[in-house]
Amino acid sequence: MPELPEVETVRRGLAPSMEGALLAELELRRNDLRFPFPLGFSRLVSGRGITSLSRRAKYLLIDLDDGMTIISHLGMSGSFRIENETAADTPGEFHYPRSKDEKHDHVVFHLKGANGDARVIYNDPRRFGFMDIARRADLASHPSFRDLGPEPTGNELSADYLAERFSGKAQPLKSALLDQKNIAGLGNIYVCEALWRSHLSPLRAAGTLVTEAGKPKEELLLLVVAIREVIADAIAAGGSSLRDHIQTDGSLGYFQHSFSVYDREAEPCRTPGCGGTVARIVQAGRSSFYCASCQS
Repeated sequence: MPELPEVETVRRGLAPSMEGALLAELELRRNDLRFPFPLGFSRLVSGRGITSLSRRAKYLLIDLDDGMTIISHLGMSGSFRIENETAADTPGEFHYPRSKDEKHDHVVFHLKGANGDARVIYNDPRRFGFMDIARRADLASHPSFRDLGPEPTGNELSADYLAERFSGKAQPLKSALLDQKNIAGLGNIYVCEALWRSHLSPLRAAGTLVTEAGKPKEELLLLVVAIREVIADAIAAGGSSLRDHIQTDGSLGYFQHSFSVYDREAEPCRTPGCGGTVARIVQAGRSSFYCASCQS
């Protein structure tokens, strides 16, 4: 499933074509994705101006000029592509095949903008993605957002905040970091990478990073820095771009080629002077990759 950097990459790729454009028509080619589309969805948004695109956790937010917001989640295999008057398909270098089968083109945004007409097409073979609509002012109470923690890129994420959340917890650190109530949008790939950068084991109890007085230990300070840095690096590189994710221009990001620990089972640890080997374990049904020699 695309993680935060992938969704941010999609947002940045779509923004030039969508922001400031008129959504002349929202074409729905089926009645549902993972969930049914909202009642009257096309009628509610067709003819509205798109004021901005933003992101919350792993959700893409499309703000309209009447105060409503289209909420989009890519699911496992969802992707957007842009078609305009000069290009019948999207350019780019493809490292993995992606769906071009029109039977998987489920939603089409017909746009009119300063640079001409365009179509933004949502394709989703597995249909695990979904779209919803809500008033922007009410997003904080929407079921998708009301229990989310702070963004890993924002100032709200701090060692003091995590110390409060982790204090007294025997929960494994990996599981605590994946809990969206603690941090929004942080997924399996980047948790593995951040733990490796901060030399912390995914098996370690979260509470051990907090003093008896409830203050963050130095290790927790380093973890917060590692989280920020790994997310920033992934966004700068265009997302991890695993099998089912593509950027809106059709190209794939390259951060996957610089993973230090994720999906590198049995390979040498890249920590200078370590000499250990990357291991794979399963925690709560998800693969964790780490080096037992330098992550404790």
